[in-house]
Amino acid sequence: MEALSGTMMKDVITEETVGVAVAVVLILLMRWLLPAASRSRARLPVAFLVLHLLSRVLLQVMARDGVAARATALIGLCFLFLSIGRGAVLLGLDVVLGPRLSRPLPAIFRDIIQGVVYLVLLFIALRSAGVEPGSLLTTSALLTAAIALSLQETLGNLVAGLAIQAQRPFDVDDWIQFDADPKHIGRVLEINWRATKVITLDHVEVVVPNATLAKAPISNFTKPTLASRRSLFIQVPAEIPPHAVRAAVLSALPGAFGVVSSPAPSVVVNAFIDGNVEYWIRFFSDQFHLRDAVDSDARERVWYSFARSDIPIAAPNRLVKLTEISSESQAADAAKLADQRATALARVDFLRVLSEDQRRRLAEASRIRIYGPNEPIVKQGDVSSEMFILQSGTVVVQRELMNGRAPTDLAEMNPGEFFGEMALMTGEKRTATVRAKTPCTLISIDHGALKLVLEAAPELANMISEAIAVRQAEAEAKAAETTTEPANVSERSSQLLTRIKSFFAL
Repeated sequence: MEALSGTMMKDVITEETVGVAVAVVLILLMRWLLPAASRSRARLPVAFLVLHLLSRVLLQVMARDGVAARATALIGLCFLFLSIGRGAVLLGLDVVLGPRLSRPLPAIFRDIIQGVVYLVLLFIALRSAGVEPGSLLTTSALLTAAIALSLQETLGNLVAGLAIQAQRPFDVDDWIQFDADPKHIGRVLEINWRATKVITLDHVEVVVPNATLAKAPISNFTKPTLASRRSLFIQVPAEIPPHAVRAAVLSALPGAFGVVSSPAPSVVVNAFIDGNVEYWIRFFSDQFHLRDAVDSDARERVWYSFARSDIPIAAPNRLVKLTEISSESQAADAAKLADQRATALARVDFLRVLSEDQRRRLAEASRIRIYGPNEPIVKQGDVSSEMFILQSGTVVVQRELMNGRAPTDLAEMNPGEFFGEMALMTGEKRTATVRAKTPCTLISIDHGALKLVLEAAPELANMISEAIAVRQAEAEAKAAETTTEPANVSERSSQLLTRIKSFFAL
């Protein structure tokens, strides 16, 4: 610094005037050429240029040959070079190089390029001011060694960051786990020259040094595809056949939130524990960021499916239940449930032709079905022979469209209403899809239960066919908004009776 003479200062100031013009041109180009999202980066070159101009103003009131003036001139020159260097890097990376890259340049490479440019310009500024950078480094070898030792960890993180960018084990927005702690699972926010920022599901930002990541086994849940496997474990009493458990699980998972159809879900017997069988439920999901909700919905679907299939979830064997149930109390409970079902059957118009004893027999042979929200109860086009009476909850009747569009809602049904009578009586295909809107409980009457009643009293088939024919004709007349008497009831009843007798082999 002492070598900087007054004459040299004048030469430097003349060169600085040219440098200011260059900096101003670069700033104007940035304002014109940079993308709108990157224009805020032009503030730093402007700030450096303003600081340089302030240093030039200070020089006007300071003694030209003083030490303070020489120091101010050197600092001002550095600010000018920093402004030019920052502007040149921004234009080069964002305007020239950026559009030609298939993906944005990683932040760590931007920082390294910018740092190298700053270092080169600092040496140029020192040389322009009459200071030899080599002499400074030679005379401060001890200081350089001390700085190198103190920056050892920082340099390690820098090298590790470069290795991460070269190998690309993960990218920004990937979900990763970098140690055994499940809390350390998160989405990558940023990879810079020192560390990687990750935000967890708890919205906690974790800053992990790059050197730590370079040594750790990293699990990337979004590569090679967005779909990753989820695992659930459930225990079932050993007396339940594995094929029944597997069928109940696999029928529950399709359509569950976040569960993809390919690869298909699977169920394997995982272990025998305390007299129970543990099953490993495996399925793939492309909603890893919502994995808690995905697992919850899958468990709910399995629970409802198990309830419909009379499959209990195993309780720990250390829990001992002592309940004395007499045959009289069991009979009373069964009679109470049968009475409730018989009351529900009495509300079905075409079943009113049955006697109270016949309805009671049909109620005893019926079953209770439980469904969770959005689960299909029957599907359009399916062949089955069950009728359902809604005991609680709400269901939606939908018409599936052939052009791939979303199903159309036709109606909602509430407790007391029923559907599927034609499938029960004739076995015809389902003409609509019925889906649970809320958790609901239904009474199911199948072909076998009604067959027992009709075989005991075949004349009921004629009465039921007449009742259904009248009901259908009235419904058609109501839909057509006519007040005339239903037509062709006798013919419709005769055709329906033929189909019923054929279906039940009467």
